[in-house]
Amino acid sequence: MLRSLGQRPVTGSDEDPRVAGLRAAVSRLRRELAAHPAEFPDRAIAEDELAALAAMACGGSPEIPRLRSSLLLVAAAIGSVSALARGLGEVRDAVDLFGGPPRP
Repeated sequence: MLRSLGQRPVTGSDEDPRVAGLRAAVSRLRRELAAHPAEFPDRAIAEDELAALAAMACGGSPEIPRLRSSLLLVAAAIGSVSALARGLGEVRDAVDLFGGPPRP
């Protein structure tokens, strides 16, 4: 198992540590969102986009523009829910490890 995002994959595994970090961050935020008692208008959007991020992380090498698009939608959907801010920040940090947005 990886102990931090900066480490190399475990012996015998060729998984990209960025992908493992993204999968872990998305999983944590999904659990936090599921446990959050308050309903809010864009909750379904956040859940759908987190599911899309999880699928991308399970699929291997995710497409960076799609990662960023999903992150933006999740942030817009739950950005005002302060109880989820830490988890959202972890997902953002994990997405940022894949590189910045494309330059024009």
